[in-house]
Amino acid sequence: MDHREVQHLEILPSPHPLHIEIPQPAKVNSILSLTTASVSFTMLLIGLTGNIATGKSTVSRILSSPPYSLPLIDADLLAREVVLPGTPAYRKIIDHFGPTTPDLLLPPTPPSEPQSPPPPPPQSQPQPPSPPTTPSQSTPRPLDRAALGRRVFGSTPDRQRDRAVLNSIIHPAVRWAIFYKILYYYLRGHWAIVLDIPLLYESALDPYVSFILLVASRPETQMRRLRSRDPHLSAKEAEDRVGSQMGMEEKVGRTGARGGGRGVVVWNEGGREELGERVGEVVRGLEGGGRRGVWGWWLWGSPYVAVAVAGWEVWRGWTGRQEWEARKKRRIEKRELIKL
Repeated sequence: MDHREVQHLEILPSPHPLHIEIPQPAKVNSILSLTTASVSFTMLLIGLTGNIATGKSTVSRILSSPPYSLPLIDADLLAREVVLPGTPAYRKIIDHFGPTTPDLLLPPTPPSEPQSPPPPPPQSQPQPPSPPTTPSQSTPRPLDRAALGRRVFGSTPDRQRDRAVLNSIIHPAVRWAIFYKILYYYLRGHWAIVLDIPLLYESALDPYVSFILLVASRPETQMRRLRSRDPHLSAKEAEDRVGSQMGMEEKVGRTGARGGGRGVVVWNEGGREELGERVGEVVRGLEGGGRRGVWGWWLWGSPYVAVAVAGWEVWRGWTGRQEWEARKKRRIEKRELIKL
């Protein structure tokens, strides 16, 4: 099997849960450890993830634009599409949240001014009057995402329970949509695609991707960006949204624990130019892999072998995830014993 070595940048997690040390330019080499890993000539599924207001969307635009122009599957966009009026997920959300959330739907659009009909042609016999036209009320109204967000974001048990219900409705529909798009790009022969999934770890999709690119920022940076981007949010609402996701330190730890050149953390505390340079380094390191060369075309033409390779990758991902969960459980038990 033909392989090329791909450089892997692994950032060590901070020991402090509420304050993550950010590498300064002069200290990057002391914090980043360089390892090498072999990436086989298969189509890479690059899982792009990051908490709210970390700059993940900026990285998404960088990867999907020249000079990289990688195909992009945006889970946020799919999550909007699967809850459009009339879809099964839309009806489930209405059934569960509608009775207790009066403002769940956007207000109806006011009807436009009716235009005067043209004068009828002259008739030899009088015609019955036409029935009055009224705007159709059968069109379902879209969900009010802000109202739904107020219902599910927060740290109280009720909010966590509501968020779990909402995720159980949306996530399966999004997974199917992602699957169909992956199949489409695979058949078109792309060497890599980007899966932009904010809740990659929370929704347990990390075992299914070949490589994870985590965009990270400090909590105070997230709050500043979020309040600047969405000024209508109160400080409490912004804090609830930041706190509703898995902690950044745990995501950094999970990404680093994948090992073997299967994950990288890109810190975004500077400007777009600096972020673009870091992302470019990652892509250039991965370009040696991907589904190129004789081995790649053989996989493309041999579905059984491709499925076997994919199964091996998924097994590795699930094994790594279970090992992380076991270590996390032991750490929690150890802390509980120390308290006693």
